[in-house]
Amino acid sequence: MRCMEISQPPCEFLDDRFPFDLQLFADEGGEKTEEPTAKKKSDARNKGQVAKSQELSAAFVLFAGFWTMKVLGETTYKEIAGYMTYIFGNLNTTVDVETVMRLFLGIGLVLLKTSFPIMVAIMIIGLAINVVQVGWNFTTEPLGFDLNKLNPISGFGRIISKRSFVELLKSLFKILIIGLFLYENLKDEILQMPKLMYLDLAASMARIADIIFMMAFKICAIFFALAILDYMYQKWDHNEQLKMTKQEVKEEFKQMEGDPQIKGKIRQKQREMAMSRMMREVPKADVIVTNPTHFAVALRYAEGMRAPEVIAKGQDYVALKIKDVARETGVTIVENKPLARALYASVEIGGTVPPELYKAVAEVLAYVYHLKHPYRYAG
Repeated sequence: MRCMEISQPPCEFLDDRFPFDLQLFADEGGEKTEEPTAKKKSDARNKGQVAKSQELSAAFVLFAGFWTMKVLGETTYKEIAGYMTYIFGNLNTTVDVETVMRLFLGIGLVLLKTSFPIMVAIMIIGLAINVVQVGWNFTTEPLGFDLNKLNPISGFGRIISKRSFVELLKSLFKILIIGLFLYENLKDEILQMPKLMYLDLAASMARIADIIFMMAFKICAIFFALAILDYMYQKWDHNEQLKMTKQEVKEEFKQMEGDPQIKGKIRQKQREMAMSRMMREVPKADVIVTNPTHFAVALRYAEGMRAPEVIAKGQDYVALKIKDVARETGVTIVENKPLARALYASVEIGGTVPPELYKAVAEVLAYVYHLKHPYRYAG
């Protein structure tokens, strides 16, 4: 029976009766279905495109500000009250330019002393939260001048984009949630407000401060819950924006293959792996032949082999490394300069000793076997 070779299907099978649509097998190169590669993420990060939630930063900053104000509230009150007492106690003095300047400098100093700790706390917390979200990422690329940012058509497109719509929904949702919360919690407190008129100024201000801080911390808790949801959404949205088409993945892979630095790193990694594999074979050797500093060749011979096998070899630094491993594992090292040079030059790793070196190698192996089993080879 003769073998049949078909180089092309008959044309009659490719008419309208063919049951499959060949277009279904085409690569949908325009649809972003592939997860972003490490290079894509790195490039986006270098451009300042990272997954970051402004809501999370705002929640922590709000909490830090109110917490610092609550902790330093008594000190702040004493500073402001003390200076107000000083001002009203000196109203009977002559009012001139020097007095007015001294009063304004004093007011500035009091404001600085009372607000500086709050600003420092807000700055530290804001920086820390951004670092936690995206790590250290200093780039000036987003500050670069781009004419497309001045294009009114592009700007209008950003205004009515999906992201803008989502941000609008988020803002409306926050207003609704916080508004309902404030109403539910303040409707009883408002009825108690007229009673504050019967208290002295310090007591009424303390009561108002308690109400403000209570509401502030509860609002912060709501912000935290919303911020966590927003952070999860931002990460998902960022990943969706970085997704790639199949064609983009192929093009990136081609570029990386052609990059000399990438090729160099691949070759270096391959050399390291080969070196590691070779060093693992050294302890299996019967003898290491050296010259003694520049070359080292590891030989192994077992029953049934046609000839001894070279399982490792090296020059200079690699030779020293082979000898170090041999010493650590108890492999015999024999110095034979001509044989070491000949084996290194004529036999590759995994190859067998050529016939012209049989006698020299046999003498070395006999010597090694005699060292290991002196009584067996005494005769």
